[in-house]
Amino acid sequence: MSIELNTNDGQVTITNEVISTIAGGAAVECYGIVGMASKSQIRDGIAEILRKENYSRGVIVRQEDNHLHVDMYIIVSYGTKISEVAHNVQSQVKYTLSKTLGLSIDSVNIYIQGVRVAKD
Repeated sequence: MSIELNTNDGQVTITNEVISTIAGGAAVECYGIVGMASKSQIRDGIAEILRKENYSRGVIVRQEDNHLHVDMYIIVSYGTKISEVAHNVQSQVKYTLSKTLGLSIDSVNIYIQGVRVAKD
């Protein structure tokens, strides 16, 4: 699936993989995030931390009618307040997708896949 935007200069197509990569990059910059996790833990390994090129495996972009929803699977750092980390990730992802791609996101759902002790 992809998003079609019509502008004065022509048509722009944005794939879901691009959206998920940008959303994953915005999420890992937030305080308290150790990394992204795979959405299918059984197949890919339990709470494996994804590298930059695999962020799309930890983010699902869904389109329902004209609404855009993002589901993110993350691993948080031990000792952080999970609700605050999730709220910060939601705000950062919405802001980044809005400013970078000009998209209006209806919801950002956060799924905590694990808690890890951060390495200094």
